[in-house]
This record gives sequence, C-alpha cells and structure tokens, in this order.
Amino acid sequence: MRSITKTLTAAFLGSAMLAAPASAKEFKFAFQGDAGTMDPHGLFETFTLGFQRNIYEGLVARDGNMAMTGALAESWENTSPKVWTFNLRKGVKFHNGNDFTADDVAFSVERIKTEGSDMKVVAALIDKVKVIDDHTIEFHTPAPNPIMPLQLEIFYIMDKEWSEENKTTEATSVAGGDEGNFANLNANGTGPFKLESRQSGVKTVLVRNDDHWEDIDSNVTKAIFTPIDQDATRVAALISGDVDLAWPIPVQDWNRLESADGVKPLTGPEARTIFLGFNQTDDELKTGGDATKGKNPFKDVRVRKAFMQAIDIEAIKKKIMRGSATPAGLMIAPQINGFTEGQNTRPDHDVAAAKKLMEDAGYGDGFEVTMDCPNDRYVNDEKICQASASMLAKIGVKVNLLAQTKSKYFGKVLAQNEYDTDFFLLGWTPSTFDAHNVLSALMSCRGGEDNIGAFNLGGYCNPKINELTAKVQSETDQDKRQAMIEEAFQIHSDEVGHIPLHQQPLSWGVSDKVDVIQRPDNVFDLRSAVVK
Repeated sequence: MRSITKTLTAAFLGSAMLAAPASAKEFKFAFQGDAGTMDPHGLFETFTLGFQRNIYEGLVARDGNMAMTGALAESWENTSPKVWTFNLRKGVKFHNGNDFTADDVAFSVERIKTEGSDMKVVAALIDKVKVIDDHTIEFHTPAPNPIMPLQLEIFYIMDKEWSEENKTTEATSVAGGDEGNFANLNANGTGPFKLESRQSGVKTVLVRNDDHWEDIDSNVTKAIFTPIDQDATRVAALISGDVDLAWPIPVQDWNRLESADGVKPLTGPEARTIFLGFNQTDDELKTGGDATKGKNPFKDVRVRKAFMQAIDIEAIKKKIMRGSATPAGLMIAPQINGFTEGQNTRPDHDVAAAKKLMEDAGYGDGFEVTMDCPNDRYVNDEKICQASASMLAKIGVKVNLLAQTKSKYFGKVLAQNEYDTDFFLLGWTPSTFDAHNVLSALMSCRGGEDNIGAFNLGGYCNPKINELTAKVQSETDQDKRQAMIEEAFQIHSDEVGHIPLHQQPLSWGVSDKVDVIQRPDNVFDLRSAVVK
C-alpha cells in the first residue's frame, strides 16, 4: 500500500514531466455512483462537486497538496473587517466563448440563494456584492470573516449570459421535479474540460478545453466517466482494463489488486467522518410505530446515548471495514484544523447500559424507526447501516432500513425536501479543512437569522453552539478560537447531537498506465491525470 505522501509526490513528479500533451490521450474512470447533476449549485456533495470542478471553477481552489491557490481570482484581500476584495483573472473565457467578468460572479452569488440551491451555506457568508469593475468585486459579510477564502472553494461561477439565454437562472432542485432545468444536463464553465455528452446514470464524456487559461499537467484529451454501482463489477472493470481508475475499492479487494497484473490499490486516510443522526425536531417520529405515537424518543438524550453505546464501532471496523477505518469520537478527522485528540473519545460499547438508558427514558420495550442510508456513496455504506440496525435490535429498536442510490437518498433527506428523515447515515469532509465548516453546516441550529445549519438534517439544536460558531468564524486569536471550538464540540458530545462512527479510508484502484493524485478529501481532479 502506498502512503498518501508517496502517492502525491510520485504523481506530481510524473505529471510534471508530461506537462504538455504530446498526443491525444483517453482516460476512463468509474465511481460507485453518478454525479448528482451538472448544475454546480444543485447539490453540496463531494463527488458531484469534485466532478464538476473539471468543468466549472471558483474564485479559489486547492492544489494536489491541498494548498489554497487562486483560480478565477488572482488575488484577494480583507480590505476592511467585513469586506473581501477579489481581483479577478483577466482574459478568461467560458466554454462558449463568452468573457468571464465580475457580473458573472455577482450573478452566481444570487443564483446560490434561489430555492433549488443546495449551496445556501455559502450564500449565508455573503451579505451583499459590489461590482467595482469588470475584474474587481467586493463581498460584504454579515460579520468579520477572516477565513472566507477557505469557504469559497466549492462555490463555482456560472456564465450569466448563458444562464439567461437558457432560462437557468435558478438552481436545480435535487428533490425532484426539476430535471428539465437546462443546467442539470448541460454545462458551460471556464474549467480545463468541457462537457461533450451526458447520459445521466450511464456515461458522461469530457473533452479538453484547449483555450483554458492555465497550463495543466494532464495530457488527457478525452475523459469518459461511467458510474458502476456494483463493487465486483467495478473491480473487474479495472483489472480488465476497461477503466484506468475506479473507486471506492472494497477494502477486502486490496490484496486482489496487489496481486493482479497492471493495477494497484491507492489507499490512505480520508478526512471524512461517517456518522449517524436523529430527527430531533418533530414532536412525533415520521416513521415510528405505536410506541412513539405522539412522541419523539430522539429528543431524549438518554435514547441518543443508548444508541451510541449499543453500536459496536470496533466490530464495524473489524468485520465490515477490515480494520481500515479509524473509530471517531468527534465530528472532525485528525487532519482538520481544530481537532483535539483528547476530545476524540467514545463511551464503551455496553448493551446492558444501553438497555438501562432506554428503560429510564420509558422505552424499555424499544420502538420502530426507518433509517435512511445511501448504498452507493460511502465505503460500505449500506453494510454499515445493516450492522447498526442489527446492533440496535439488541436494545429493542426495530430499524427498517431504507437504502437507496445517493440521488434518491439526498433528494429525500436534504432541505429541498424538508429534511424527510428520522434516522440517517451521512459522511462529511469539511471543504475548508477547518472545524468551523462542521460547526456551521452540521451542528448549528438551523432556520435562524444566521442561515446556518443547512446540513443539520435532524435539527439538533443548542443555541450556544450557534453563538460559538459565529465567534469562531470571526476570531483571529488562534488560542481563543481553539478554546471555543473545543467548547462547542464538548457540548455536542455531551448531548450526543450525532453519533460519529469513523473516518473511512481512501480506497482507489488505478492502472499502472496512469499517474493520478489522491487528495485526502477523496476528490479526483483530472488536472492531475497523466496517461503514460
């Protein structure tokens, strides 16, 4: 197995020697699910945004080593406590030949505020926009925000003129009923690759943008992406040479790739935490049985603690993840700024103690609940849900597992469908690699004036966390900031706002015929792909 450092170094050196494409090179890759949409404002999901990053660009980006770099903005400055000024790159064109200007940035800010947008967490960062000239724009923030550039990597810019011409000035809703939105199946970005064709769920073809403003390392001229949901089929496609890159690879197949000719596994720690969450908003569970008529057991911290103690994370690590996962006690991984090892603890697995907590809460006979789970998004996601359901049965909880493809799963549980879930599995990598992102998106009360908590699907709420989150965002003293992060995480842990499970492993399979960079956020960037 390769360490992430060796992978990054080797891939970077290999690609650097082939900076200019000498001849047409085709690259084929597969993931366990499809990109949810081509609309860059339609779905806040790592694979979808990572795929779109080849077509669309933001003001800032991260390179293969996760360092922040300029993209459509050449430079930026915090010109006053609540104003960020971005100097935009000149000479950039969209794929259809339209010029990129500040008006496109201002338009995109307004677009992420529309009803169908899943990017409202970004919209909440911006109070108003002021266009200074074609290549200078100001973002005015509701409060001082010294980390704003870190929060903009996944905010992609659309062409205002193209959007207006094609009647796609509002974002695509992933909740359904918006498949006809032109931006859902078509794209016009500024990125290094253009969308040639799109068959949702079948195949997406990208071709090189020869007019791109940046000299990228890749020599790929055509990239063919195929979603392959079955693990065995995906692994077989890699070994047979039908694809050059496939992920995730089931951890039990790593040895198979090691022994096969022409392929190898790429593995390492991912900065993604997999966790469970509860409906803590409704007065009655949507999917409960007779035992929860007029009641919501998840509003009782004793029930949430019982669930955490009933789930044997070491068994999940050993039997399902083959020892490759890192059990978590926090909602952030060790790679994330703000992580504190001393807080990364879990209560011992104890079924007897969990049963006692259930009895004390008035649910000694258990209750029924539906668990929402994707089956093509995270490493062994459905198997983790199945194991959790089996473990919860030991404390009398009947879990009805609803495992669906990620497009249906996200369409059901996200804000656009009014958070239709009682119990769910989700994974999260903070795009900023900073704890504030998790505090803001997952752990803060939703629906307040601060417009945060957009991905707090279950509605966990302690106003103190919102208060601390606002201070964390604006505090420049790092010691004070860290103390506030730790205070917020302690509150959340004490209240079992969610159940952190583990950090999943990066698990890719790659042909010896290509070099790629494996980023710790599990994003594959075609800029790094070199066909030998």
